[in-house]
Amino acid sequence: MFLRTAYALLRAPGPLIDLRTLAPRLLRLPPSCGPVRLVGVDGHAGSGKTTFAGRLAEALGGAPVLHLDDIATHEELFAWLDRLLREVVEPLRRGESAHYRPYDWRLRAFGPSRTLAPAPVILVEGVGAGRSALRPHLARLLWMEVPHEDAWARGRRRDGAPQRDFWEKWVPAERRHFTQDPSEPFAGLLVRQCSDGYEVLPGPAGMPVREPSVTERDGSAPMW
Repeated sequence: MFLRTAYALLRAPGPLIDLRTLAPRLLRLPPSCGPVRLVGVDGHAGSGKTTFAGRLAEALGGAPVLHLDDIATHEELFAWLDRLLREVVEPLRRGESAHYRPYDWRLRAFGPSRTLAPAPVILVEGVGAGRSALRPHLARLLWMEVPHEDAWARGRRRDGAPQRDFWEKWVPAERRHFTQDPSEPFAGLLVRQCSDGYEVLPGPAGMPVREPSVTERDGSAPMW
């Protein structure tokens, strides 16, 4: 009961945290994949992951962003894990550049090879970025806190009629994925989009379960 109450309080509206404040905190995290701090940005389709990741990348001084839309395909909406581990995660873990071929959703084919060099922080953005097999390689997982029905409605409006058939297949596939392999319970941070920016709050995996330090008792609680 205490933990549920504490988490509810943590999710209550709080002060806006500027991305320029979040960025250095991510840079201070220990590397999680060789020399790289992989930071996952997960959430329902249409929740604003791509826009948020782009702005966070800018705040990080131009950090690379790996879009999982470049990894998934029509035939492999969520069955891309082995390819991602082989082509991207394992090379980065060895301190080497990764090479992968982004998928073209219009042509339904893979494009030319793209290089992803090791960097202090690399953002991995997309539905499934926090799946269980990737979490051991992540320095931090962020979850876009948008209800699934709201996110899907936004995504449908964004993509329009040409993608209606795709969304009919996507919604049940995403439901199955998050039922079998949820990400939100393991997020260290929750991200809410506001009218004037983003609000970043501790997530389920970021709840303190220890006595607060002197600094925290003074009112300077860390984000994680």
